[in-house]
Amino acid sequence: MGMPSDYVIREGDLVSEDCGVYKNGYHGDSAYTFQVDGVTAEAIALCKVTQECLELAVMSAKAGGRVGDISQAVQHHAEAHGYGVVRELVGHGIGKNLHEKPEVPNFGKKGQGPLLQPGMVIAIEPMINMGNRQVVQDRDGWTIRTRDRKPSAHYEHTVAIDNEGPMVLSSFDDIHRSIENNIHLKQKH
Repeated sequence: MGMPSDYVIREGDLVSEDCGVYKNGYHGDSAYTFQVDGVTAEAIALCKVTQECLELAVMSAKAGGRVGDISQAVQHHAEAHGYGVVRELVGHGIGKNLHEKPEVPNFGKKGQGPLLQPGMVIAIEPMINMGNRQVVQDRDGWTIRTRDRKPSAHYEHTVAIDNEGPMVLSSFDDIHRSIENNIHLKQKH
């Protein structure tokens, strides 16, 4: 994550965009990591596993469960693939404020943490590092980097807890369509 700067995005970069919206008195939050042409196979694998972490976390967000169920799903899947799980930055409750309780860490133990109740809305956002889990903050007070300078991926959905199961309120559909359209255009030229 970072503030705008003079840095020019290059082939092979991973670029994470984290966007919040505010409408009718409520917030939404979503993040997606874009792969700029020429990313390595290792970076592609990191993004794939991070998206899988998000999917597993969403499936674990069930009424009557605990925040730790979500946390363990992310941590177990990421670490099983040899990746580091960022601990300093976490998901969160969301609603009338962008960041509300409870915190939704990407590490933890199943059955622990706050109870997931129908009507709760949370932002689940795995941040997974190719190297170790440590991050550092730049002097600007905002930019976060991996300590070992290895790539990191970040995906986020806003999720409502419902008796029928988790309801994903954000979507990557338009992003995926845009990427597919761009691929088709490149293939024509």
